[in-house]
Amino acid sequence: MKNQITYINANGLNCSKKNEFFYSHIKNILTVKLFGTLKLSTYLCRQKDIVVSANNITVSFGGFTLFNEINFMINENDRIGLVGKNGAGKSTLLKIFMGLQQPTSGNISVPKNFSMGYLPQQMAIADGKTVINEAMTAFDQINELEEKIESISSQLTLRTDYESDEYISLIENLHEATERHHILGGNDKLGDTERALLGLGFKRTDFDRYTSEFSGGWRMRIELAKILLTKPRLMLLDEPTNHLDIESIQWLEDYLKNYYGALILISHDRAFLDAVTNRTVEISLGKAYDYKVPYSRYVVLRKERREQQTAAYENQRRMIEKTEEFIERFRYKASKANQVQSRIKQLDKLDIIEIDDEDASKLNIKFPPAPRSGRDVFKARNLAKRYGGHTVFSGVNLLVERGEKVALVGRNGEGKTTLSKIIVGEIPYEEGEAIAGHNVRTGYFAQNQDDLMDGDDTVHEALDKVAAGDIRSKLRDILAAFLFKGEDIDKKVRVLSGGERSRLAMAKLMLEPYNLLVLDEPTNHMDMRSKDILKSTLKAFDGTLIVVSHDREFLDGLVNKVYEFRDGAVKEHLGGIYEFLERRKLENLNELERKSEASKQMEEAKPSSSIQKNPEKKETGRQLKKLELQIKTAEEIITDLEAEMTAMDAFLLQETPGMDFFNAYESTKNALSEEMEKWSLLNEEHERLKSLL
Repeated sequence: MKNQITYINANGLNCSKKNEFFYSHIKNILTVKLFGTLKLSTYLCRQKDIVVSANNITVSFGGFTLFNEINFMINENDRIGLVGKNGAGKSTLLKIFMGLQQPTSGNISVPKNFSMGYLPQQMAIADGKTVINEAMTAFDQINELEEKIESISSQLTLRTDYESDEYISLIENLHEATERHHILGGNDKLGDTERALLGLGFKRTDFDRYTSEFSGGWRMRIELAKILLTKPRLMLLDEPTNHLDIESIQWLEDYLKNYYGALILISHDRAFLDAVTNRTVEISLGKAYDYKVPYSRYVVLRKERREQQTAAYENQRRMIEKTEEFIERFRYKASKANQVQSRIKQLDKLDIIEIDDEDASKLNIKFPPAPRSGRDVFKARNLAKRYGGHTVFSGVNLLVERGEKVALVGRNGEGKTTLSKIIVGEIPYEEGEAIAGHNVRTGYFAQNQDDLMDGDDTVHEALDKVAAGDIRSKLRDILAAFLFKGEDIDKKVRVLSGGERSRLAMAKLMLEPYNLLVLDEPTNHMDMRSKDILKSTLKAFDGTLIVVSHDREFLDGLVNKVYEFRDGAVKEHLGGIYEFLERRKLENLNELERKSEASKQMEEAKPSSSIQKNPEKKETGRQLKKLELQIKTAEEIITDLEAEMTAMDAFLLQETPGMDFFNAYESTKNALSEEMEKWSLLNEEHERLKSLL
């Protein structure tokens, strides 16, 4: 430090300058004596991107190897999607990163004082505090930083040895503490906490309620809020969207896209992975395959890599066969001796191409034939459900007929799970009628499967407890269809991954023939392949299906009727999920929820009289002019982006670009889509305001 210091220039690039540069500025900076205002980030350099790395991680137990010398590095600003089948070890790898589980061999390299935040699928959650107070425990580190900043600032005001090593060390420590304090949001702790809780679906009226009043899913949201508020350098999130509704998923998606640190994310939500990640690490059969692209691009590259490997392997195999045939044919001919020896040496030096092992195991399920039911499977008339003074929904009228496949969609708390429980007879209702049809036999997959299973049961015992009659002799076959084979059936339920528990719960529906399946978020924790197979199986199911889901891709092509839960009412929409969205002129279910809230606010803002007063007309005219300016700006941006896309498309026809180009192309494409959506919403609002004049 005596001879040289590093700093960041105006463009954020690493540079070096002599001490004279430092001392010529430091005294001026020190004259600012306000608490926490000493900022040297213009002159002092951050270290190079700090890296966390997994080094030869091997995990073995009971003769089975889960990981075999896995290696990969995590750079700052990496957004990694960790993918693979259920049971591949994704959650285990996150635990190893956090030091909660030790590998058989290998290690995790983490820089000193490097902060990490971890959200597991399941965790013990503290009680005894209100929601807001529990969330604000995330700022314990900030409180310590404030004490440190105050202490160093006091020391600096008393010292005059500006060029000593001790003084420089104090300056560095103060810089690090202040910048960390700023990054962690220490200047607006309460505001940041409220924004995080509101974004994750809490209402302001929930802030002063005790955490013990909330379900496990909502308490997980509090833990997620705490992790986001600590702003660690590396976040490890294991299925964070499982307990979120679509609006909260969108908020989290936007938050993570703008997050300054690194991220490892386990998720089976394709759209979420594509929006948030820029890199995909696949865990398969004990190995890690690293792709520097988001999920959808990884799927394409993975297929291409496999095809190229197979083609190269086949070509080499044919070459080896021909070479060996030549050697064998002319081995004993003196005239061919040199050629034979040359071919033998060629084979000895050959690097044998191997094809990566591929995990071909998959679900092999088929629901038993559905007994015939009456035409009307379930009917609700003026149905209402209340909890104390809170009305979940009222005046609900709906009819589900034999063979229909129906989706229940809407925000959390609007009553989807409540109606599901009323249909299966788990809970009562206050008003109206809920009528099950003739000979209806109902199978139910509950969202809270973890709470309904005894962790001390083995996989086999979990099924054996509820099986009856001849089906008990087929339990092993049923479990094998759900990928529980050999010693797997003797595993305790508590050690199963989230996806394995979902598969086990689904296996229970095979124990007897049902003609109505009510499935509440059945794809939570399921890997991509299992979701696709379950979808195909449900499409082939010859009974009636009612499914609660936020997964648009899962619902597409599966359902033929949608019931939308909104503002205490339930509305029927005929057709599939995309037909429903198209009629509403929405791009996805999240837009449905945002627009629902916006229309509610607009409805509340309408005057009671249909004839507006002149001041109101004047305000409407002012808003129209503002909207017209915004529409014009959006149109100009769209024109520029379309021109950029046209140029990129032309380039693609002539060149073979690298990944940087594809990333830029995807970014421009997304920007154009967002701007088009913005333009559409602005025009809708413009038309609405015009109608008021």
